[in-house]
Amino acid sequence: MKWKQIKWKVSYWWQYFPFTLNTLFWAIACWAAYKLLYTPTPKGEEPSAFLPFIVLMGKLAFWFLLALIGLSVLSTFASYIYYLWLRRGRGYKLQVEFNTETRKGKKNRLYMNARLDGVFRPVLGFVSGRLYYDDHIMTDRFSLLSNKRKEQSLMRSAITGRSRLYLPDIKEYDLKGGFVYFQDMLHLFSLAAAQQVQGHFYQPPVLSEQQDAEVFPKKTETMDVRIEQLRRVEGEHLNYKDFESGDDVRRIVWKIYAKNRELVVRMPELYEPYASHLYFYASFHAEVKQQWLNEGYLKEMLNYYKNNVWTVYDTLSRKEWDMRFIPDQDFNIPEQLPEDEKAARIISNSKWHKDKALAQYFNPKSGTVLCISSLTDTQELINMLDRCDASTVVYFVRLSSMLRSFAPLGWISRLIFLPPEDRLSKLRNTWLFSPIRMQVHKREREIEDILKRSNVVWGEL
Repeated sequence: MKWKQIKWKVSYWWQYFPFTLNTLFWAIACWAAYKLLYTPTPKGEEPSAFLPFIVLMGKLAFWFLLALIGLSVLSTFASYIYYLWLRRGRGYKLQVEFNTETRKGKKNRLYMNARLDGVFRPVLGFVSGRLYYDDHIMTDRFSLLSNKRKEQSLMRSAITGRSRLYLPDIKEYDLKGGFVYFQDMLHLFSLAAAQQVQGHFYQPPVLSEQQDAEVFPKKTETMDVRIEQLRRVEGEHLNYKDFESGDDVRRIVWKIYAKNRELVVRMPELYEPYASHLYFYASFHAEVKQQWLNEGYLKEMLNYYKNNVWTVYDTLSRKEWDMRFIPDQDFNIPEQLPEDEKAARIISNSKWHKDKALAQYFNPKSGTVLCISSLTDTQELINMLDRCDASTVVYFVRLSSMLRSFAPLGWISRLIFLPPEDRLSKLRNTWLFSPIRMQVHKREREIEDILKRSNVVWGEL
């Protein structure tokens, strides 16, 4: 058995351990209070006149508190046993659903709504939950505090809760299961019940500083929108069609007729003033060592890149054009979703890969906007730019910007204060010595020089 599996087994069964640190602390506090209140006065000492009254009040408060705690503990066990009966007899389990919320134009908050039917909260106690996902990674505990009753049955109660989830990466997560905990008022006992919860949810990208550029569509799907620039439509030596009545006989391809006895004509090249859809491309191809793809640096770079890609897409989607996001990976996303929702899911589910190179992915004839990163292969970029014109807009996301920090100040803060808990802050402190750093900076300088020599419109993020 691997170390990761052993660690997960220990963590899983540890959830069933009913005692907490509060159990130890309150046991010591109760023992100290009992010794203080019930230790007799040493012989030879005259007690104060008010001491018996103070001791009596202390004893009353002590036993009242113990009775209140005992009631909460007993109700906790009763609620726990009742729920186990409901789970076994009626199949009641934790129900969760995930949704994203827009705040100030930023669709970047992932919330979870949880519901547990038929359960009563302990007296002055708490009910909380916890989920685990992917490689059995556990979330923080979330509370179930609100009581609800269904209209058709006054006896059918439920407790609900709404919590915001803080997840490390922008991607789709695979939900594996969870736990429900019943706790008393002082968290002396934590009684866990496993939950068979499964499903998928994703962390959406975050909007950063908006970037804008003058762009025009190249793809016509409807004739509703007229553009300012005439769009070239393929013809002449590229496309042919069968001869029809009214076609110019001078455009008949006699070589094809002599060979196949079929009359075909060349389609003339036109300049079309209509284009309705803006095709958006974002390449996640990473020309780096395979072992680096699972490094923490590239995980944070992927989050940073996704946020910038989503920002560009969101900015351009507010124009009059209809957007089409063209992924460079295969996803099973429902077609009935709105275009912005599909784009958010595509971006969230995308990963660094080495399969589809940039020249194979981007189509200069229909693609208007292309996002590239610091990990893009420079030779592929040169070959692709040679086929583009000034109507193509390229956004270059400089990934090293997210790790830029004043290293000495970070080291001093770690010596004086607590070390950072999040992954990004830890990586910033070690970025100066990372072998990835030199390669990324070199690639960024090369990409910048290539873009300056090209004919496309480009911007840096």
